[in-house]
Amino acid sequence: MERQGVDLPHVECKDPEPQPLGDSKERQQDEESREEEAGRGPASANRQPMMLEGKSGPYFSSLDSSIDILKKRAQDLIENINESRQKDHALMTNFRDSLKIKVSDLTEKLEERMYQIYNHHNKIIQEKLQEFTQKMAKISHLETELKQVCHTVETVYKDLCIQPEAITAEEEQTHRDGES
Repeated sequence: MERQGVDLPHVECKDPEPQPLGDSKERQQDEESREEEAGRGPASANRQPMMLEGKSGPYFSSLDSSIDILKKRAQDLIENINESRQKDHALMTNFRDSLKIKVSDLTEKLEERMYQIYNHHNKIIQEKLQEFTQKMAKISHLETELKQVCHTVETVYKDLCIQPEAITAEEEQTHRDGES
């Protein structure tokens, strides 16, 4: 069998231009689905690899700028988070200071009220102590009077209770002395 050659027209294969990152993915998916339907497999399988030397293609410059944008956004987010944390810290510090001032004011008011109550109670206690002192003085005076009364009663009782026999013997003695 002799092989016969098939003459095919010379077709130059060009790589399609890479899609910028912002382009629609739908267009790329449509192209891939059309090629798969034609039986040629995914479009990426038919593409020849791009030149990777020196990243000189427009795809890499677009990718580099996208990466730089992402890095800048990430840095901005980090700075925003740090600023937010500093604001939160300042807010908490101000809150703490404000709370300390309010607690201190409240403590002073409470202390002042407590001293007012102490003064009121001290006046009441002083009045009661004065009444107590007066009553104790009166009791002491009454005790002295009672002792005097008891001593007087004791003396009267002794005078009344002297035995008549002893008086009679004395009287007899006195009487005898008087007769002689």
